[in-house]
Amino acid sequence: MLGARRVAAPISRIKLPFKFHVWLVSGYDEARAVLADPDGYSTDIRHLIGDRGPATSNDIGGLGFTDPPDHTRLRRLLTPEFTRRRLARLQPRIEQIVDDRLGMVQALGPRVDLAEHFCHPVPFMVICELLGVSYDSADFQALGKARFDVTKGGSGSLGAVSRSRDQLMGEIRRQRAEPGDGLIGQIIREHGDEISDHDLAGLADGVLTGGFETTASMLALGLVLLLRSEEHLRLVRDEPAAIDGVVEEMLRYLTVVQMAFPRFAKEDHELCGVRIREGDVLLVSLSAANRDSRLGTDMDRFDPHRPPTQHLAFGHGFHRCVGAELARMELRTALPAMARRFPDLELAVPPDELNFHKLALVYGLDELPVMLGSAAR
Repeated sequence: MLGARRVAAPISRIKLPFKFHVWLVSGYDEARAVLADPDGYSTDIRHLIGDRGPATSNDIGGLGFTDPPDHTRLRRLLTPEFTRRRLARLQPRIEQIVDDRLGMVQALGPRVDLAEHFCHPVPFMVICELLGVSYDSADFQALGKARFDVTKGGSGSLGAVSRSRDQLMGEIRRQRAEPGDGLIGQIIREHGDEISDHDLAGLADGVLTGGFETTASMLALGLVLLLRSEEHLRLVRDEPAAIDGVVEEMLRYLTVVQMAFPRFAKEDHELCGVRIREGDVLLVSLSAANRDSRLGTDMDRFDPHRPPTQHLAFGHGFHRCVGAELARMELRTALPAMARRFPDLELAVPPDELNFHKLALVYGLDELPVMLGSAAR
């Protein structure tokens, strides 16, 4: 349906019971134009929730809902921690986490829910390592998952966000006195009182938001893609040089964050021939844009041999996901390790019986039941 809508009108009006107009942007070129224009659009949602006070990343949802100059100031503090050089120090730990979880999976066999025992724990533990916080708290992990669940309306998700930030605020207060080795401690050592506890909690919460459930969903859905094709599974298992291309194509094809943060038009203007009014809301469909034929041929098909594309799985422009390289590192490590440890891994149920999230902000699976095969014995 999205594909047909994109072909008919890459920018189309959605009729919703709001006072403002809402537009769906589903074309690739149109999506890039919106995402790359901080002067024409805002992501600040305070006018919708009644908050007109000073902007802090903690109060209004992290960097994703923050405009310049606050966004520029806060992202400048965070970006150095996500360079390839600094992230490289995490690679041995990522490999250890993956290996440990594979051992636990093997012990649980022969039938295991990989979503519960592998796909969620791995990125959660990696993010906690990055932040420099303990991942022993089952409650903290549960809150991390609950923030993306909107089956009970927005209140449950917002409550989970609030409670997890309260935990992060306590951690930040502790690390003000004794900075740890992770991202929180590093920012405190380098910037001190330049950043408030509220803003630092917002940044840390944004890292948790962007790097936990999204990567967990990518791992689960990526494994499903591999398990539906012996050729693809063998490619990941036996050809180490192929993993970069496989991961990039998975990111494009799956696009687990299917919609970008809403954009609010700052003034009347024309966008690719469509008249946009000040205050209009633009919803950019990243999943639809990533399957636009202008990005390549036969884009509705998963092709691990496809040349790399400039996909929008991590967004685009100044709001592009700062943790993109970390997500790639985890996928490049976990998928081949799983394929090698369990060479005859297979789904325990037919693909059409898999349970997908009914209503969530991130596309993913509730469970991923598999049979481990001979490696479990």
